[in-house]
Amino acid sequence: MNKKGFIFDLDGVIVDTAKYHYLAWKQLANSLGIDFTEKENEQLKGVSRVRSLEKILSWGNKTLPQDEFTRLMATKNDEYLSYINKMDESELLPEVKDRLTFIKNKKQGIALGSASKNARYIIEKVDVKDMFDAVVDGTDVSKAKPDPEVFLIAAKLLNIEPENCIVFEDSVAGVQAANTAKMISIGIGSEEVLGEADYVFKDFTEISEEFINTLINN
Repeated sequence: MNKKGFIFDLDGVIVDTAKYHYLAWKQLANSLGIDFTEKENEQLKGVSRVRSLEKILSWGNKTLPQDEFTRLMATKNDEYLSYINKMDESELLPEVKDRLTFIKNKKQGIALGSASKNARYIIEKVDVKDMFDAVVDGTDVSKAKPDPEVFLIAAKLLNIEPENCIVFEDSVAGVQAANTAKMISIGIGSEEVLGEADYVFKDFTEISEEFINTLINN
């Protein structure tokens, strides 16, 4: 039987924690007198915490001493954690659990490949931790997407060659990382944004079991 590796990003693919990042960054930006809307937030997707704060400060033409910069990053994370502390299974995006179960029942490899340092905690909160054979998060990587490091580590942990892996991603940088790793890239979101992906679906309600079978058998 073919064994493939299915690698999932977390934010925007399994759960929508992006809204909590948005609320936490907005609160921080506003406290500095910097305007922050969905438009600015889009530019922070898949970007590290340090880089995100640098961008926000540049939009407001502000500079901060290092200790204040570090303090604000911690404040943002505490704010974000206060939201995710309240998460439960109801926060899983539609059909995600069904598709994970289907892949698991087919005895395929399943990994998480996320930039989030809170990824392990989140999958526990939403009760899908047992679905994953391997978890790679922000604490395991030194290079951010579009560098493929996160996905290559995941493939290695699954003991599956990169060309036999399939990546589910909602960000351009993530799709580019999957493509660079020579993996099949599946964009979750809009075709307009994720056109570089091999396949694009609005969400998992559009991904059929037949399609997953095709991926396994190819």
